[in-house]
Amino acid sequence: MSKSTRPLRVAFLHPDLGIGGAERLVVDAALGLQELGHSVDLYTSYHDPSHCFEETRDGTLNVHYVVPPFPRSLGGKFHILFAHLRQLHLTFHLLFWVAPKYDVYFVDQLSTCIPFLRMFGNTRVVFYCHFPDKLLANGAFVEGNLVKKDVSFLKWLYRLPMDWLEEVTTRQADIILANSHFTARIFKSYFPSISQTPHIVYPGINISAYEAGVDHSDPDIIAVTSSRPTLLSLNRFEGKKNIPLALQSFAFLKNRLAEFDNLRLVLAGGYDPRLEDNVNTLEALVASAKSLSLTYTILSPKPLPPTITSLLSPQTDPQVLILLNFTTAQRTALLTSPSTLALLYTPANEHFGIVPVEAMACGIPVLACDSGGPTESIVDHPQAERTGWLARPDPEVWAERLVEIVGLTEGERGMIRRNAKGRARALFGMEAMAGGLEDALVQAVKMGPVDVFGSAGAVMMMLVGFLIAYFLGPFILPA
Repeated sequence: MSKSTRPLRVAFLHPDLGIGGAERLVVDAALGLQELGHSVDLYTSYHDPSHCFEETRDGTLNVHYVVPPFPRSLGGKFHILFAHLRQLHLTFHLLFWVAPKYDVYFVDQLSTCIPFLRMFGNTRVVFYCHFPDKLLANGAFVEGNLVKKDVSFLKWLYRLPMDWLEEVTTRQADIILANSHFTARIFKSYFPSISQTPHIVYPGINISAYEAGVDHSDPDIIAVTSSRPTLLSLNRFEGKKNIPLALQSFAFLKNRLAEFDNLRLVLAGGYDPRLEDNVNTLEALVASAKSLSLTYTILSPKPLPPTITSLLSPQTDPQVLILLNFTTAQRTALLTSPSTLALLYTPANEHFGIVPVEAMACGIPVLACDSGGPTESIVDHPQAERTGWLARPDPEVWAERLVEIVGLTEGERGMIRRNAKGRARALFGMEAMAGGLEDALVQAVKMGPVDVFGSAGAVMMMLVGFLIAYFLGPFILPA
C-alpha cells in the first residue's frame, strides 16, 4: 500500500470457494490485499472445509459462509437460475442493516448483485471478468471463433433473459477488470452495450508458497511422488478442460520410442462428486486409459467418494496416477520435484490459465494449447527467452513436442527454468496482481458516493428480467 493510500475495507463475493483457478485467484487476491494492509472479508454461498484451499479454512482469510435456502439445481436442472438466486441471497445478507460496512465490493463470476450493492449498499463495485457466462453456456471457441452450440428453441428462450441480465448488471460495475487481453477482446465483442474497456489485471500467484520446503516423510507426499520421469496435468475434472488430450499424447509418446517406457503421467485436480460433469469426466478418463492399455490408479488425500469405487484399479507402480483433490503440499511436491519434466495444460481457449504460471514459477517447461490466455503467459520462441511450447490440441502434435521436451539437455532445461521463474515473478507474482487490484479499488472509492437515482432504472429492469426468467424457468428446458 502506498503512503497516499488509506487502508480499505473490502468485501469479496464469490459463489463457491472450492478448488479451481477462479477460486485460487480470489484467495491470492485477498491474500495480496491483506499483505498491502487492507482489511478483506470473503463472502460465499458454499464452503466445504474438506474441499477448499487451506487459506480459507486455517484462519488466514476471514471467510463468511452464508448458507443459502436454495439448492444448486433441481433434478439436475435450472443451474443458472439457482446460481442467481443463491447470489441474491448472499447479497441481501450483506445489505442487512446489522451487516459490516465496506468501502468497496469486489465481485467476480456472477454480476447479478452489482446494482443492489451500489443502490442499496451505496458502495462502489469492482467486477473481475473471467469470461462472459453467456458464451460459456451458449457456445464454444474453435480456432479463435465462437461456434454456437446446437440448442433447442426452448433452451435458447430460457437463456435469453439470463444473458440479457448478465449484460445489464455487468454494465453497472464502476470498474471492470479482465484476466487477459483475450478475455477483454471477447468481452468487448459480445457485450456491445458496455462502453467500458476492461483493465487487464493478470491473475497472480504466491510464489513463496512454491519455495516452501516439502515434508517428504508425509504419507500423502510419498503416495504421489516418484523418482520416475513424470509428466503432470493440473486441472479440475471437467469436460471443457480436455484432459484426455494429455492421456492420448502420453500414450502416443510411449508408443513412439522405447526409452520413454519408464515415464508416468499424473492427472491431478479438483473433483466434486456433486457435479455430474466431474463424474462423467473421470469415468471417461478411466475408460480412455483402459482403451489405450495404460495402467492407472486413483488416489485422494481424503476418503474416495463411493460413486467411484467401481473405477478403482489398484496398481503398485501405475503408468497413470489420477489424483483427486490434491493438498497444497502435494501440489508443491509435484511441481518442485526434479522428476517432473513438463506440465501439460490441455484446455483450449482458456480465459487465462493460472496453472501454467504456477509451473513457470517452479521452473517447469509448459506445453499448452496455442489459444487463449496461455499465448500471453508462455513464451514459445527458440530465439527468445523460451518458457514453454504452444501447439494445437492434437495428440500426435503434442507427442512430437513432448519428444523435444523430454529430450532437453540439462543446459537447455536450466535455461528454460531461469526464463520461466523470472517471467512468473515479474509479470504474474502476487505483488503485481495485488498492486493492480489495489489501483482499481482505490480508483472506485475515489469516485465518491453512488448516484443512487441513476442506478434505480437499471435495477428495476434487472428485476423484471430476472422475474421473467424465474417464472419461465419451470416450464422450459434449462441451460
